Amino acid sequence: MKRILEVVIALVWLVNGLYCKVMNGVPRHEAIVAKVLQLQEARVLTLLIGLAEIGIAIWIFSRFKSRLAAIVQMLLVATMNLLEYLLARDLLLWGSWNSVFALLFIALIYFTEFAIAKSVSTNS
Repeated sequence: MKRILEVVIALVWLVNGLYCKVMNGVPRHEAIVAKVLQLQEARVLTLLIGLAEIGIAIWIFSRFKSRLAAIVQMLLVATMNLLEYLLARDLLLWGSWNSVFALLFIALIYFTEFAIAKSVSTNS
């Protein structure tokens, strides 16, 4: 179960990084970066963010320091979504509801790394 959830979480990062940002499959992402950072041109920075998100997916798949990876992910998702909510809410796919999905994703990351991992180690 834990491995399946890790793959799901990693795929969220991979799709958002590779398809949405690097391949510019969802141009709204670049518009959000531009608006949040008050830039006229945000392609290069959006590309770098996408590459970083791909790096997070690889980090998850590697299972290297998985607890640190989970904490970093939760902090990034919370920070990104707070900034987007405050500065670019009109560009978000679900508007204010994006925050709900972000909290659910954070909960999934927490559950996968801390709740399931704890129950697995306790049962061993």
